[in-house]
Amino acid sequence: ATEETVRQLTEAGYERLTETESWGDRLRKGGKYYVVRNAASVIAFAVGGAFDGSGGVVCVGAHTDSPCPKLKPVTKVTKSGFQSVAVQPYGGGLWYTWLDRDLGVAGRVVLRREGGALCHELVQIRRPVLRIPSLAIHLDRTQNEALKLNFQNHLVPIISTALLSKAEAKEGKKGGEEEEAEEPRHHSVLLGLLAAELSCEPGDILDFDLQLCDVQPSCLGGVHEEFVLSGRIDNLVSCFCSLKALLAADSDGSLATETGVRMLALFDHEECGSDSAQGAASPMLIDTVRRVSLALGAAGAEGLLERCVRSSFLVSADCAHAVHPNFPDRHEPGHAPKVHKGVVLKHNCNQRYATDAVGAFLFRELGRKAGVPCQEFVVRSDLACGSTIGPIVSSNTGIRTVDVGIPQLSMHSVREMCGTRDIDYCIRHFASVYEHFTVLDKQLPPDAAYGPFRLPTVDATAADDKAASNNAESFDAHSSPSRDPRPPTPSAS
Repeated sequence: ATEETVRQLTEAGYERLTETESWGDRLRKGGKYYVVRNAASVIAFAVGGAFDGSGGVVCVGAHTDSPCPKLKPVTKVTKSGFQSVAVQPYGGGLWYTWLDRDLGVAGRVVLRREGGALCHELVQIRRPVLRIPSLAIHLDRTQNEALKLNFQNHLVPIISTALLSKAEAKEGKKGGEEEEAEEPRHHSVLLGLLAAELSCEPGDILDFDLQLCDVQPSCLGGVHEEFVLSGRIDNLVSCFCSLKALLAADSDGSLATETGVRMLALFDHEECGSDSAQGAASPMLIDTVRRVSLALGAAGAEGLLERCVRSSFLVSADCAHAVHPNFPDRHEPGHAPKVHKGVVLKHNCNQRYATDAVGAFLFRELGRKAGVPCQEFVVRSDLACGSTIGPIVSSNTGIRTVDVGIPQLSMHSVREMCGTRDIDYCIRHFASVYEHFTVLDKQLPPDAAYGPFRLPTVDATAADDKAASNNAESFDAHSSPSRDPRPPTPSAS
């Protein structure tokens, strides 16, 4: 996901920055940049032509990871005549959905290239080389009533039989007993598979971070082809929509007069809590904001970063639960998001989501400006509420935040589904956030605007009413009708 994001950013004219270099001579107003951390997280930003260091950042954030079985450091397992690969659960998946699927393997490999050069490269095996077979109903008649899976014992994928490995060894092919003795951690058939894909020798593979993946391609489904059927919709669809929105918003020339910074932040490790060097709980986002603010603001200006942060706004984008036609009772009445009805605003009074009334209004209003619908979600009072990167980033940085997401079904399954119209709505909604937030925000300052917290410069109710009217006209007048940045109908890629 990060690699594809970087490809599209590069094609759109964004410049690569590294965190170990000085940015002072590189950053400029009107410039477009991105930075990658650990090949798993990426932050991209376009600097407004009128940005003075304190104007605020308008950011859409999402996560690149999804629940899956990940390979253990020692993967070699042999039992009952089969060679298997040891895996561990990453995140909270619907693990039974991984049974009887055609599985490949993907991730990052550390290897030694010709001349001893060390590197790490991405790899993906796109054919079905692994499988986790289910147990026949004849051997356990209770499975349809109460299927109980132990990940350690029941979700170990098969890669080959020991019999054929021995046969290939006798024929001098990869995967024999001699190779098994040389590599105590992994079956040689696995290393040979990776080596063939990477065009290297098995001995050149030094280590890896790999995961299982379903090799069935994504596709459009339903009689009207109105559904996207794919793995990892949660949350790659949010990454896709936010990237397309950023590129669409930056293509109309409005960046020249923008007083803020338009930013995209895609993090790793959300599914296991975000606590990593490249997760949303890391200082990656605030470090980037700090460097941009201080580099382009007036030298020595007091509170430059703090003013920038307080003027900023984050849309935390992570998929929402669409109402399930077979389980409608699992949703709170009046808060059951529907497919094809727009992006969902997520609420939770215990701060599992960071949305508040002001942020929700701003997001809805920006959707209205784009001509797209918006929905509301709150979990039933007798169910536990999930969470995402919004509260983590908000509490760590102080940036105002709303949690939103496209409605989907089969969340955390190996194969998920969402509506095609909601992808279109999401891109247009996010593009409106990028294009119009800084104008709308002037009508509703983040602090001390009304009531007992009235700013000293505001004198009377009549003045308030007149200012509010003028500001409303200003928002409508200075915000051109939203263009339609929708892409072609989503393909199966």
